Amino acid sequence: MKFSIFHLLPVLLSVAGAYRYPIPATFNVLSYGALPNRITDNTKAFLRAWNDACEHHGGGRVWIPRGMYMLDSVVFVGPCKGPVDFVIKGSLEASSNPSKFFIDHWIAFKYVDQLTVGGGGYLLGHGGAGWHYNDCATNSRCRPLPVTMRFDFVTNSRISHIRSVNSKNAHFNLFACHNFNMTNIRISAPADSPNTDGIHIGSSTMIKIQDSIISTGDDCISILSGSRDILVTGVHCGPGHGFSIGSLGGSHNKENVTGIVIRNSTLIGTQNGLRIKTWAPSLPSLASDIMFDDIIMVNVNNPIFIDQQYCPQPPCNRRAQSNVQIRNVTFRKVRGTSSSKFAVKIQCSKHVPCKGINLVNINLAYRGPEGLVASSCLNVLGKSYGPQLPSGCL
Repeated sequence: MKFSIFHLLPVLLSVAGAYRYPIPATFNVLSYGALPNRITDNTKAFLRAWNDACEHHGGGRVWIPRGMYMLDSVVFVGPCKGPVDFVIKGSLEASSNPSKFFIDHWIAFKYVDQLTVGGGGYLLGHGGAGWHYNDCATNSRCRPLPVTMRFDFVTNSRISHIRSVNSKNAHFNLFACHNFNMTNIRISAPADSPNTDGIHIGSSTMIKIQDSIISTGDDCISILSGSRDILVTGVHCGPGHGFSIGSLGGSHNKENVTGIVIRNSTLIGTQNGLRIKTWAPSLPSLASDIMFDDIIMVNVNNPIFIDQQYCPQPPCNRRAQSNVQIRNVTFRKVRGTSSSKFAVKIQCSKHVPCKGINLVNINLAYRGPEGLVASSCLNVLGKSYGPQLPSGCL
């Protein structure tokens, strides 16, 4: 049998590929002095492992074996010289020392491209001490508590198979991220835990959240100003405050929110269902091209809710009007049960009425003592299509 260059071509291509894309080296935090004894502060060991992985040509892998690792507030900063995998096999534990509470993050990643966080491990926020120590209902000098995991200016990245338990504040916060996927995330905190949003998104684009379970004390997913092209699918929410867009129009932020799709998801026993909320008064901005599709609800208060008089703490000026324009919003195939008489509430601004609001095939039953299920609409232009329970107010 005669050989030619064509017989060697697969081998040559393999060698060339290996040279061009070297196999990422593994940097085990144990090799840097980390001790999984629930006592030692492992922050410096984790940082040294990260820095070596980040500086390794072609990429690196930070490996966190099984065990319980105490970790102080830490920031993992790029840019890196290749993709970085942050593999959590064990559990990371936050401090319960009150002196560590008043920072904006516990674990943060900044300015990283092609980051992967996964491994099936746990993030243990020990939020209980913080919630009681910093209860804003009883302490007028309360301050924000740290987010469990922040991603700032992180691009072309993903996080999967991570569990966050009892965060002090939001579990995950995405700011100025692009092309970021989250799959198989498990989030849990008590229903009465304050400000523990599951996933908090702001000024970010092309974000996908899939096949996840969120049980917490605030919004399961909150989408804020400047967010575009967000897809949420296959997410279970409950307990919590539902899926929220907003609040919008406050804090001197005029960025628009567009291209939001939330579909094929469930809400059980939540305070709200599908909600858009804006401040009044507010700065002018736009929330548009939003689709809520194929949603199942069980015993949800405020299943469909547009609230342009959002005011969580009195005193509230009910004469003030929002300047956030809400338009081209569709609620389609939303079905299940409401725990309140008004299953559909669309309360829009007198200054900028909602436009292009569509209710398509809505079936929300109410079996409480207040009578038949009802809907309420104010300052809204839109249409209803197909069966409507409650009877459409559009």
